[in-house]
Amino acid sequence: RREVPGINPEASGFSQGRFTEGLLQSPYSLTEARVLFELATRLTTTASAISRELGLDPGYLSRILARFEEQGLTERFRSDEDGRQFFIRLTTEGRNAFSLLNQRSQDEVATMLSDLSDADQQKLLKAMHDIRRILGDKSIKGPEAFVLRDPRPGDMGWVIHRHGALYAKEYGWDERFEALVARIVAEFIDNYKPRRERCIIAELDGEGAGCAFLVQRSETDAQLRLLLVEPEARGLGLGTRLVRECVTFAKQAGYQRIMLWTANVLTQARRIYSKAGFRVIEEEAQHRFGKDLIFETWELIL
Repeated sequence: RREVPGINPEASGFSQGRFTEGLLQSPYSLTEARVLFELATRLTTTASAISRELGLDPGYLSRILARFEEQGLTERFRSDEDGRQFFIRLTTEGRNAFSLLNQRSQDEVATMLSDLSDADQQKLLKAMHDIRRILGDKSIKGPEAFVLRDPRPGDMGWVIHRHGALYAKEYGWDERFEALVARIVAEFIDNYKPRRERCIIAELDGEGAGCAFLVQRSETDAQLRLLLVEPEARGLGLGTRLVRECVTFAKQAGYQRIMLWTANVLTQARRIYSKAGFRVIEEEAQHRFGKDLIFETWELIL
């Protein structure tokens, strides 16, 4: 079972019988809140995927999703690959509704744990981790092992730290690369355009596993930046999924082209870009980040 910090289907009131209508003092029933949870932990999904995940009757789920759309919590859009398929995602209002539930869930968990000693809290956390690890080894495989979400406070610091640490370890790049990442992140925060830009954070077992940014270069061009996948999350298709989500968002935002800049030593990332349809349009040798490198400019025509 996939989870995100805060809302825990068992510990925070999603277990059967713990709450009735109006879960967490909200206008949503238990089932409706669980559907919101699924939508919040998937940037895009389909009704059939949610139905399978939750074991819900398709007709019942369809009525829930219709109410959500009427309330402005969700929106549907047609798949670029299959015109018969529609994806569903939360709107800004929908994400706000989920955030309220999530915060109330966190408050309830804090209340539940407040009477426990530090030692008992550590025992409880270890036991929960062991349960998730044991069950995860048997049931969590492939892409379903990770969760994609919008950034939360603290994520941008993590992005900078992990880029600096990982690139130093794997490629020997010096602190000037981390400084570049910090400038990119700061610029994204300072000039963020919600309808034209996006940051995606990936989690694996509740921990940061990767990220990708799509930023505006011009009215017609977007740029894919800061794609990162942690070593323990590789091989699950996460990098491919992050790039695909950025491409989908770029199309919906009305861009005509996506650009990216990378180095030829980043072989795994280059395979992902090539698979997604990007092609190299320019190469340049430079000495940067303490290394002699060949930098490449790639493009994808949308």
